[in-house]
Amino acid sequence: MRKIIFIVQKEFKQIFRNKMMKPIIFVMPIVQLAVLAYTADFTVKNINIFVEDQDHSSLSVGLVNKISASENFNLIAASNTYAEGVKGIEKNKIDIILSIPQNFNKNINTNKKSDLFITADAINGIKAGVSINYLQNIIMAFMQEQASAKGLKNGGSGINIIKRDWYNPNLNYKYFMVPGILVLLVTMIALFLSGMNIVREKEIGTIEQLNVTPIKKHEFIIGKLLPFLILGIVEFTIGLVVALLWFKVPLLGNVFVIYTYTIMYLILILGMGMFISTITNTQQQALFLSWFFSVIFILMSGLFTPIESMPVWAQKITLFNPVRYYVEVVRLVMLKGSSFMSIINNFLIISFSAILVNALAVINYRKTA
Repeated sequence: MRKIIFIVQKEFKQIFRNKMMKPIIFVMPIVQLAVLAYTADFTVKNINIFVEDQDHSSLSVGLVNKISASENFNLIAASNTYAEGVKGIEKNKIDIILSIPQNFNKNINTNKKSDLFITADAINGIKAGVSINYLQNIIMAFMQEQASAKGLKNGGSGINIIKRDWYNPNLNYKYFMVPGILVLLVTMIALFLSGMNIVREKEIGTIEQLNVTPIKKHEFIIGKLLPFLILGIVEFTIGLVVALLWFKVPLLGNVFVIYTYTIMYLILILGMGMFISTITNTQQQALFLSWFFSVIFILMSGLFTPIESMPVWAQKITLFNPVRYYVEVVRLVMLKGSSFMSIINNFLIISFSAILVNALAVINYRKTA
């Protein structure tokens, strides 16, 4: 045990002796969390809309005013010429066109079917889909208002829709993104720092001094990992405080459940970084491998896109992605208040993976003495 403590002391001295390491560990994650949480927002605003109004009735004008009053849309123009809107899309000045046909008011008043046509610039498919959904909601709300004004209940359809959003009633996107970005930062810091640990010793030549010391391989690996495990927990704590106090993300579950899972997850990620460090000879190689795996892990974690939307083969690959399980656990515990038994399967998977990866790191580390 004393040997491990000596290695831990050496690692902490080595880390804090580097002037650039303190800002990287403590300042940069806070800045990244603050910036990414505000920019990684999939809500669509400032949608430029063009309305082709061929009816020119009080009903069509009221609909146009309803759209222009929305905070999501910028009404560029209302005209009776569809070609003008098409030119705007071609010049990238218009995102969506709403076409109101002739006799729109007359058909609505006589309970006849009347079609509204929506044309969207779908180069950005996500933006186009969300824009159309926003516009459809505004049109439906407007038509219900008109029906209510005439004394017709439930928009004249006989259907009353009651909407309820659980766990995130205000649909605040930061509640969804901030826990995921917190996972991203913890993963990046742990993987990159541990990935360059042993290989840095190789480059500066101190690895030989460590190799001739009377210490076993597993004691060496544990001594190397412990400082970064402690730093990872501190990193997570800072990010969690920022999420709770700055972004007001709720924490409905038990904080000890999150920390228990985080510790096991960090052991896994640090073991991966340590394994990378044992198979590479330069920090450049270790950095490249760490970046390669982290990009794949993050993009296939469900952080930005739902795993259910991925192809079946990709969904199967995500079963081997540790970030996927961590993102899921943090969101479930913070937003849904899930208990430890609710995430027990994720915990067992991560625990088994942590034991396997760290065992590989110990076996692969070549001690010459």
